[in-house]
Amino acid sequence: MTHHTPQHQIQALIEQIEGLKNNMFEKDFLLTWERTPDEIEAIRLTAYALELMYYNNLTTRAFDGGLAVCNFRDKSTRTRFSFASAASMLGLSLQDIDETKIQVSHGETVRETANMISFLTEVYGIRDDLFIGEGHEYMKEVGDSIDDGYRAGCLPQRTTVINLQCDRDHPTQSMCDLLHLQKTFGSVQALRGKKIAMTWGYSPSYGKPLSVAQSIITMMTRYGMHVVLAHPEGYDLMPGMHDIAKKHAAASGGSFTFVTSMEEAFRDADVVYPKSWAPFRIMQERTKIVRAGEQKKLEALEKTALEENAKFKNWECTEQLMKLTRGGSAHYMHPLPADITDVNCKAGEVSKAVFEKYRYQTYHEAEHKLYAIAAMIINTRFKSAAQVLKKLLDQSHPRRIV
Repeated sequence: MTHHTPQHQIQALIEQIEGLKNNMFEKDFLLTWERTPDEIEAIRLTAYALELMYYNNLTTRAFDGGLAVCNFRDKSTRTRFSFASAASMLGLSLQDIDETKIQVSHGETVRETANMISFLTEVYGIRDDLFIGEGHEYMKEVGDSIDDGYRAGCLPQRTTVINLQCDRDHPTQSMCDLLHLQKTFGSVQALRGKKIAMTWGYSPSYGKPLSVAQSIITMMTRYGMHVVLAHPEGYDLMPGMHDIAKKHAAASGGSFTFVTSMEEAFRDADVVYPKSWAPFRIMQERTKIVRAGEQKKLEALEKTALEENAKFKNWECTEQLMKLTRGGSAHYMHPLPADITDVNCKAGEVSKAVFEKYRYQTYHEAEHKLYAIAAMIINTRFKSAAQVLKKLLDQSHPRRIV
């Protein structure tokens, strides 16, 4: 039997990356479905290589200085610290924007802000998921503004924008989850034919973004999985998401179906992903009300939405439901934090018993995110991610002295 060293494994990944057509250099990474299959593979393989390098004490410092700027317009734990970790492992310094402390609070335009923070900035990560129809558009405006400054010769380089979650997509989460499933089942090839149930789950709050569900159905259909989306009537995703998932499924040999029963979705599933989100129509209305500053209408909307949610408390991932999955032991996934019944809420997306059984697995799921983000940075900041990895590997420089 041939034993492959970590260096051999990494070299094999580099060779695979070299064989892919990649046009991500100096391009923003905003929506996964805008990236080709080869480009998604480049991110996956680069992330896998970086993870192997990290765990085998090899340096991954592709930069000798420079900034990684992040702007979280919504709360974050895992993605915030994953972005910081990715920046650090690549050799970049982190600058976290607080919009209350910069001139945005005094009316500075997006165009000026984007250019002013980009002089020594390699990557600009943004989370803007609170308002339907605005998050993705904001990120595009930032990217267009950076383009303008770069073309005019005001910026020495074209800073790239990375979507850390918007109203449409959550690329770092879906790539992180893809890496997790690859590790869980042994390879991405092993995902072909596996059934994943992306289902709504009850939550005692109402304003959760739709983008996690949208990112999962549009990503996993690319890898030949049988993706089943389930939610109560009225909890629709953004228009067009089903079409993207069906298109990817047709190309990969997988499938995409929609049902209104959690039980039906769980039946014979290999993976279950119960996650709450707010209905598209509610989020649309919420955006209009917030922008109009109508506080009483917002309070009334929240009350109505919570009353509607309460009708579906039975949409909970329980031990009984898990028995319906393949062999009664499907893999449970969640981006965290989960609403756990009798732990952080009276009733939630998942029972205490189920979550506790899979808790450590959800931690492992989360750990892949920093490598996914680092892979996005390398592929958008360098003409050849393969050459960068090769040079780092050839150095064989230890990440830390042991």
